[in-house]
Amino acid sequence: MDVQPPAAPPPTGERRPRGRLDRALPLLLAAAVGALLGSSLFVLDYAEGRSYLSDDAAACANCHVMWPYYEAWQRSAHAAVATCNDCHTPHGLIRKYLTKARNGWNHSVAFTLQNFPEPIRIKPANLAIVEENCRGCHRALVSEILGHDAEQISCARCHRDAGHPPSG
Repeated sequence: MDVQPPAAPPPTGERRPRGRLDRALPLLLAAAVGALLGSSLFVLDYAEGRSYLSDDAAACANCHVMWPYYEAWQRSAHAAVATCNDCHTPHGLIRKYLTKARNGWNHSVAFTLQNFPEPIRIKPANLAIVEENCRGCHRALVSEILGHDAEQISCARCHRDAGHPPSG
């Protein structure tokens, strides 16, 4: 029985021959990235995603479930002085767009998969932002009424429909 020793590795600097998969892999990867990017840009355009970068309240009504809230806001006293972003996003530039990005992602997933409660409910993190903004705009009144206990009581406890009064 004649046993052959294992083949020696190619000398340094010498390339091994490339197989079909090795040559096709970069092309397949580029096609997958291109398809993902292209479909993402299509969905962003179709869903009017760029409008969410603005302060236009109508952008919030792009989704049908938001229409009642948008129409209620138009009837409210807040419509003359505040947009959706004034109440629902932090006022600092970075925090504002991080919140918009997080909410945009969460909303697009929920609306695409149709897994959201009706009527929609505000999440605790977003309620904290609304609270912060209520207290910021109404600082003098809040501190006069509640004094140092202002942090203990939620504005939404008594003013749940502020900005979005029920129709009727």
